[in-house]
Amino acid sequence: MSRIDTLEALRALYGHPSGRAVEKEFDRLDRHFRGFIEKSPFVLLSTAAPGGLPDVSPKGDQAGFVLALDDKRLAIPDRPGNRRMDSFQNIVENPVVGLLFLIPGMDETLRVNGRAEIRVDEDLLDRFVHEGKRPISVLVVTIEEIYFHCAKAFMRSSLWRPESWPDRSSLPTLGAIMRDQLGMAKTAREVDDDLAEAYRTTLY
Repeated sequence: MSRIDTLEALRALYGHPSGRAVEKEFDRLDRHFRGFIEKSPFVLLSTAAPGGLPDVSPKGDQAGFVLALDDKRLAIPDRPGNRRMDSFQNIVENPVVGLLFLIPGMDETLRVNGRAEIRVDEDLLDRFVHEGKRPISVLVVTIEEIYFHCAKAFMRSSLWRPESWPDRSSLPTLGAIMRDQLGMAKTAREVDDDLAEAYRTTLY
């Protein structure tokens, strides 16, 4: 096996990006970036602690749940989760983050790189009240790089085409997986029922 372990070797293998690939990068929001974010119900958050493992965490809510505070800052509400706090622990130690926004059925995505801080300002939390409940905190990301990513990965994967999706019955449920991995005494159906109830009562 031959390993690529220098930047020179990497560029020798792949070459350099075209002018358009470089020129499409900006450092603040415009109307096209804003429009995409307003229609996106789902974003992936990437983080990494110094000397630690990276983490990618999904964030989802109703379309437009990520707000633009101004041309440089995005605000993402944090709803109840499992309290692992992998991403937020990383951010406390290393504020550099990456975001990948998706819109269902659209092959292009929006990438954002910048620095994040965890905020609990009362007025900011109040902007994200849903069903009478405020988020636990709000992640504010200051944009340093923002650009649209091409559609090739989604075209190759046929991600949005239902005819390409696997038969769901061919895959175990999360309850069945947890029962096996954790050696739980409950049946898979019972674990699935517990999960469904937790989702119902702690979604917001």
